[in-house]
Amino acid sequence: MASLAAPAAAPAAAAGRKDPPAVIVAGPTASGKSALALALARRLDGTVINADAMQVYRDLRVLTARPSAADEALVPHALYGVRPAAEPGSAAWWRAAALEAMEAARAGGRVPILCGGSGLYLAALVEGLADIPDPGPAARAEARGLLASLGPAALHARLAAVDPVTAARLRPSDSQRIARAYEVWRGTGRGLAAWQDAAPERTAPGWRFAAITLDPPREALRAAAAARFDAMLEDGAIEEVRALLRLGLDPALPLMRAHGVPELAGFLRGELSLADAARRAVAATGRYMKRQSTWLRHHALAPAGRAHMIHARSAGLAQFSERILAEIIEFIHSPG
Repeated sequence: MASLAAPAAAPAAAAGRKDPPAVIVAGPTASGKSALALALARRLDGTVINADAMQVYRDLRVLTARPSAADEALVPHALYGVRPAAEPGSAAWWRAAALEAMEAARAGGRVPILCGGSGLYLAALVEGLADIPDPGPAARAEARGLLASLGPAALHARLAAVDPVTAARLRPSDSQRIARAYEVWRGTGRGLAAWQDAAPERTAPGWRFAAITLDPPREALRAAAAARFDAMLEDGAIEEVRALLRLGLDPALPLMRAHGVPELAGFLRGELSLADAARRAVAATGRYMKRQSTWLRHHALAPAGRAHMIHARSAGLAQFSERILAEIIEFIHSPG
């Protein structure tokens, strides 16, 4: 049986709040987020708004586990498959697009339901973004050139020498964020962490966030991820990656590093067997799920005075009983 845990009661100032709810359904990969978001959207006349950094791209529908065409036909969906792989998204772009989609849902009398596990995107929406100046084309070109010539680990070491606080927050393999941090330092003379720690622009007023976080047992997640990758292979993931590689894109682009892409690219080049590629892709997904779970456990995903609920365990990861759905819907509509 699933267990639900809610935080301490919200401050009295939140009581009687009239703002309409905006629902966040968060959780690690393969935790059943999409199934819950769809179920809630059907009950609440909702619009499901993508909050997954990979699902914004149109090129890999299967491998990024975007909602099926059948699911999209059941309720309105937004921000799925809206960018080509050659145009990297960002938290700032997504935040603006998500707020616009939320307003469109409200104008149509629908409840916005943000679904995804990209912590950076969700934090940008709920906590706001620091006002970071544009570092300029010269700094960007220098950062990208160093990334290409030195590699992410060496550029991370250079960043650590000039901006150790930011470097400590980044994995040495996270090439895109390392390059971004270096260009900000180079172009503004101030570290990215210092900008981010400044008072951010708060999220737009007029919304009452209700956040539901899925946190199934780790063993169940690993099994679900393995089964899902097998299903992706059957549904055409290899053909998707083959088509993506034909585009000749920069390997540092976000979608080129999506889970399964480097591994299946290795298989297509004859460097890995399909079994080895699948094993490595599932292992990479498992490491990512662990990072997602850790991040979500340390972020409330709801501003002070707003509601938050943890759906701690889910049998089957995509099955939600009528009782659980009723309890979640009651929680969403509660003023605090």
